Amino acid sequence: VQLQASGGGLVPAGGSLRLSCAASGRAVSRLGMGWFRQAPGKEREFVAAISWSGSSTDYAESVRGRFTISRDNAKNTVYLQMNSLKPEDTAVYYCAVGRYGSRWYGNFDSWGQGTLVTVSS
Repeated sequence: VQLQASGGGLVPAGGSLRLSCAASGRAVSRLGMGWFRQAPGKEREFVAAISWSGSSTDYAESVRGRFTISRDNAKNTVYLQMNSLKPEDTAVYYCAVGRYGSRWYGNFDSWGQGTLVTVSS
């Protein structure tokens, strides 16, 4: 499966963005999906995950209550709605397929190129 993340950009603190992750080459409707991010000089970190059905979601504490992950299996797409953005949310955001329930990036694969989110203070 190939994944393409999009929707990043430059926003002021307090603003919102909606990221999309489009899958191709294989249906992801039976796969868990996750969003990770990596800031300059830092390790890749877990942001959010969603089960194959969309009935279960998991969030990092740093984004809980501000970010919402969702999916549309008919469109083979996963979304990340990001509200109340903070400068510390600045990073390249990646989507991946993997085992729902895990927050370790080693349990996810098919990483795309990522999309850059920059939050200005």
